[in-house]
Amino acid sequence: MASTLWCSSVSFAARLLMLSLSLLPGHARAAEMYPSKPVRMLVGFPPGGPTDITARIAAEHLSSALRQQVIVDNRPGAGGTLAATLLASAAPDGYTVSLCANGEMAIAPNLRDTLPYDPLRSFAPVSRIGASQLVLVVHPSVPARSVRDLVTLAKSKPGSINFASAGAGSTAHLAAELLKTMAGIEIVHVPYKGAGPALSELMGGQVQMLITGFSGALPHIKSGKLRALAVTGAARLATMPDLPTIGEAVTGYEVTSWYGIIAPAATSRTIVARLQREIAAMVRKPEVGEKLAGLGIEPEGNTSQEFAAQIKQEIAKWGKVIQVAGVPRQ
Repeated sequence: MASTLWCSSVSFAARLLMLSLSLLPGHARAAEMYPSKPVRMLVGFPPGGPTDITARIAAEHLSSALRQQVIVDNRPGAGGTLAATLLASAAPDGYTVSLCANGEMAIAPNLRDTLPYDPLRSFAPVSRIGASQLVLVVHPSVPARSVRDLVTLAKSKPGSINFASAGAGSTAHLAAELLKTMAGIEIVHVPYKGAGPALSELMGGQVQMLITGFSGALPHIKSGKLRALAVTGAARLATMPDLPTIGEAVTGYEVTSWYGIIAPAATSRTIVARLQREIAAMVRKPEVGEKLAGLGIEPEGNTSQEFAAQIKQEIAKWGKVIQVAGVPRQ
């Protein structure tokens, strides 16, 4: 008898739950069931660069955590803003997200007069995965083994050093422009469609210098195909303590990059919260932390509100850098 009553109560509770779900608006029901199909993660750069590699780490974890495949969709172009534009016009249902970085979220708004999106209004920040220093690398043929050597060489032969970037207005571009201004040197910008192509051209000797993420450059540094001169942060990396900072030669120089997950602005808070929890859980995993550390990324996994505040602060920061470097608006 007790068993029958228990089964009846469970059956009644289940029917009540189904009824309550049926009374929810369609978008609310969809949020409760999320995800019920694969999720697309847009990346604004080609495969091989730091943004792409970070995205693939996140996609692997989220695929397991969400029990749905998260597919990395590389949409390179315009310094990452092409992918951001696609995200801004995507359905706000949680099935299209993007791994964003400084370029499209904080630098582009300070450089471009007609962006098709507003970084503060077009997106729902989910969580910042982490921040990293960049590394200054040169082709082995360049007769410079330190930043001071490079500055001396550039001053002796103005315009003779070409520096690559992941695209006009990218973090790599602005980092080199800041060095150019602060060191008082004349070096020539050669933009590419992503860090991967820029690295390939540097290794081929078509350009002489690049400031980029550790993820793509580290294997080539270890193999001797590239020479690392310095890191861009305020302090040396614990994992590479012998590599100086640029600031040790050019006082006051400091640049870091960051990566985070964003969704279209009207995405359900329930979905955003779910994704945020999974990103926070991801960066706490020792094996993920090790992978990120290997890329020079310090894990964060902060809240959506904290990430939104950071984006606003970064826009102001890079606006000042662009003004100091004298980079013209596009």
